[in-house]
Amino acid sequence: MDYINTLFLIGAMLIGASILASSLSSKLGMPLLLIFLVIGMLAGVDGPGGIVFDNVDTAFMIGNLALAIILLDGGMRTRVENFRVGLWPALSLASVGVILSAVATGLFTAWILDLPWLMGLLLGAIVGSTDAAAVFSLLQGKGLNLKQRVGATLEIESGSNDPMAIFLTITLVEMLRIGQETFDLSFLVVLIQQFGIGGVCGIAGGLGLAWLVNRVRLASGLYALLITSGAILVFSTTNSIGGSGFLAIYLTGLVLGNRRVHHLQNILHVQDGMAWLSQIGMFLMLGLLVTPSELLPVALPATLIALFLIFVARPAAVLLSLAPFVFSWRERLFISWVGLRGAVPIILALFPLLAGLEQAQLLFNLAFVAVLISLLLQGSTLPMAARLFKVEIPPSPEPLQRTSLDIAVDGDYELMIYQLDNANWCVGSQLRDLKMPADTRIAALFRENHLLHPSGSTRLALNDVLCVVGRPRDLPALSKLFSKTHAPRYLENRSFFGDFILEGDAQLGEVGRFYGFEVPPELANLTLADFFSKHFGGHPVVGDSIQWEGHTWVVAAMDDDWILKVGLKLGSGTGKPPLGF
Repeated sequence: MDYINTLFLIGAMLIGASILASSLSSKLGMPLLLIFLVIGMLAGVDGPGGIVFDNVDTAFMIGNLALAIILLDGGMRTRVENFRVGLWPALSLASVGVILSAVATGLFTAWILDLPWLMGLLLGAIVGSTDAAAVFSLLQGKGLNLKQRVGATLEIESGSNDPMAIFLTITLVEMLRIGQETFDLSFLVVLIQQFGIGGVCGIAGGLGLAWLVNRVRLASGLYALLITSGAILVFSTTNSIGGSGFLAIYLTGLVLGNRRVHHLQNILHVQDGMAWLSQIGMFLMLGLLVTPSELLPVALPATLIALFLIFVARPAAVLLSLAPFVFSWRERLFISWVGLRGAVPIILALFPLLAGLEQAQLLFNLAFVAVLISLLLQGSTLPMAARLFKVEIPPSPEPLQRTSLDIAVDGDYELMIYQLDNANWCVGSQLRDLKMPADTRIAALFRENHLLHPSGSTRLALNDVLCVVGRPRDLPALSKLFSKTHAPRYLENRSFFGDFILEGDAQLGEVGRFYGFEVPPELANLTLADFFSKHFGGHPVVGDSIQWEGHTWVVAAMDDDWILKVGLKLGSGTGKPPLGF
């Protein structure tokens, strides 16, 4: 009993310390996951905590479970409309990119450490994929609002490239274990099997869980647990029949998050907590597992390998993988920089230990140092890189909170909460003068913590809290009315899009005549929307820009693949007023 209480005490203290230390992340500029990892190392055998933890089997089991929950949460938050611009580039990075990174890093490792080439390739496979936990956490935690093409590619890549890295690692471990030195046809067969079974099981599992959740009546807190247990069942079943469980659980989450599922917003709130707990627990455990004193002898070669991966292997793999797709050179460089390594390489480095391979401990230590350097160097500079490579766009306004009403209403209505500030134009307006979307209502209004009964003559005041009932499709219009984003100066709408906003159906010839520049006859009848679509291969996104005729033209609003608005930043020497479109 004393042992159990001690275990509970230590676990609660470590998790509590990690959560409280997370507030230092923004102040110190350190990635949150690195803080969790460092706390685990401080509590471990070489730190002040002195906790001895060397159970590889337990670490492997907990790590796999935590990764599965994180991938489920990431899949549920990935919007399927992002596949329009990010699917094929992401799949290229998740397959070709991982292989190229693994091969380049593996050969470099074998050269500098004088290892057998197959052992070097194994380390390359271990550190070859970006980490979903690291990417999801850092992109969301840093509050970066990336161009859709870039953000979608990174999200889908990080959620789908783990299966390739796992497949390569398992294959190479088995080859080293039995002494096989060449690849054969079975390599391709197993690859197709892993991805084929994983894809089918993931989609089927997501559809089945969505159907089940919509037909059972449970206490509201049980729906998230039902989805989590069902998704882990899909994960384990897929693994047991020879498929990729990680791909399956990511696709399960993707299907669930993009279908009409009862209590979805409430489920996402619970899932968010479980994903954070999984990340904290996994990184604390991996910090406990490592012995820092054993990292010192390999620190120099591991640092060289990490730097080669960051500055050579990852950029080369990205440039080659994205060659067939429309990305600017800035976007390619940013995607190269977000090659974050996290828990996945450390978990994969446990495979050689479990298989009892020679030099398995060396591979684990090398992978651990590579992760530390990646989180410290790349993770701490993400905001700077996003600004340097100009891949950020102004954030979209959002409500303070959203809550699904489908627990009592048969429909997709939600309760959205807004608080007005002095940047909202509607402050001082009467409710009857607001042009709200159809089927939306202000259900309640709080002023200085007092509940008012709003009527058409009620005038909105600064700091009013509004409870609005509406559908998710009305969210953009409602947020434009009642919400205001607080963006850095360089991302303010006027600074980013320009002083003039033109309609997408304006013709280039008319624009040229008004602003006094020549438009080639073959382009004169093109609309701004057609012009951008031709330039960006049919998939422009908000934030895409073109330097043309001495001016900067920026996509300002989209509806699927159709451009609604284009911002215009005038070049020097032009001072005409905006077009009256």
